[in-house]
Amino acid sequence: MLKRVFVAPDPGRVRLRFAARAVLGIGLAVVVCALAGHSLTGAVTGGLAALLALFTVADTTVRGQAVTTALLPAVGLPVLAAAAELHDLPVVRDLVFLAVVGAGVYARRWGPRGHSLGVFAFMTFFVAQFLHATPGQLPELYAAVLLSVLGAAAVRFGLWCYERRLPTPPVPAPPAGTGLARVTTRQAVQATAGAGFALVAGQLVSGQRWYWAVGATWWIFVNTASRGETLVRGFRRVLGTLIGIALGLLVAAPVHGAPVPTAALVAVAVFGIFYTAAVSYTWMMLWVTFLAGLLYGLLGVLTPGLLALRLAETAVGALGAVLAVLFVLPVTTHLTTDAWIRRALRCVHAGTAEAAARLAGSATADPAPRVAELEQLLARVRLSVAPLVHPLNPMRGRKRRARRVLALLDDCAREIRGLAAVAADPEASHDARLAAACWRVEAAVEALTRGSEHITAPTEPPAEPALAHLHGLERALSELAEPLRTPSGSPLVGA
Repeated sequence: MLKRVFVAPDPGRVRLRFAARAVLGIGLAVVVCALAGHSLTGAVTGGLAALLALFTVADTTVRGQAVTTALLPAVGLPVLAAAAELHDLPVVRDLVFLAVVGAGVYARRWGPRGHSLGVFAFMTFFVAQFLHATPGQLPELYAAVLLSVLGAAAVRFGLWCYERRLPTPPVPAPPAGTGLARVTTRQAVQATAGAGFALVAGQLVSGQRWYWAVGATWWIFVNTASRGETLVRGFRRVLGTLIGIALGLLVAAPVHGAPVPTAALVAVAVFGIFYTAAVSYTWMMLWVTFLAGLLYGLLGVLTPGLLALRLAETAVGALGAVLAVLFVLPVTTHLTTDAWIRRALRCVHAGTAEAAARLAGSATADPAPRVAELEQLLARVRLSVAPLVHPLNPMRGRKRRARRVLALLDDCAREIRGLAAVAADPEASHDARLAAACWRVEAAVEALTRGSEHITAPTEPPAEPALAHLHGLERALSELAEPLRTPSGSPLVGA
């Protein structure tokens, strides 16, 4: 886990800039709220609103990110009003909270913007419970949210918009076998059911901090698409919370909410959340838990007992998510993984065809976008097979096969990158054998995705660079046949 965070590649230092900008944007939001004369509650609300604006908005273009950011208050302020107005009507409040959970997950069908708005709506309701917001505080909280989102936007789109110099990242559409609409509908029902369990059980554990259980259930469902992914995420959330509580006892508790050291530690926690989010959910949850402890210290209620209660509520929320994905409209890991693997294989073929066309002299052919898309698809495959390669998975046969599939897909990606680099060389010449090799790659992909043909192993590799990369692709595809087709009594990832 340590290696994943500190050795993970950071091309262009994007994660570093992402985290540093978050500290700057959230710090600006808090300072603006303080200058406006807001109370500690208003400043905390503003800081969390800025954090969400910088963290959740993930449209592929800067313009799209700006539009989504502008829409956040339109979603968050009505939810904030509902949460505050229903503060003294617990039954109605709970039903509305569950409705926000279901709607927030369902909104994923509209892509990154729907996801961002759904998360912001949920977290606005959550923050209102965290701060025990009342109707009399609404004007101040409204102003804090608006000022903070504006401040975060000024940093993100004005002061430090590094995305303008980056190529637009590809966002592969979900495979037809697991259509996004179908998955989001199922997950909306699952999340609502899991949150309902967490809400009731969480209130039995604590009538004051029950919302932590609902929050745990919600965040376990974020960025997952199958039963296995959700189970692994639940485990990582509990583990990260446990480590974060230990850090809170060692560091946050002795500070006793003193403003200056707490502000410095909050900056560290924010940086940690943003820097580790892309590589380790466990580490991200460690920093989220540490940040929560610091905020409770500022509010003057941080105690070891409160941190222990945080862990208990997180466990309740994780249990709610587990029960929901196991018994409520389950989406199997096999179905999701198989679809993403098929998409990755077809992308391999498309990238090969583009590179061959470029080598043949086509001025419009460009394999680079396919290479970038393949990286995104392989990231989805890794996420999907995470349950199988997890250290606690007792099914060693499936674990070995899953790791073999991942290794061979990585080999495919490496050969595609090499082939694209050769094609980009203006002095590279076309070889008549390229067409035959590309045809063999296409045939191998068809055989793997349809599972009805024999794949012939390639002969010895040629010395010519482009053909050598194509030979490597043929070899990896032929070797993929064995782990993908082995009938071991259950699918490759039939968890």
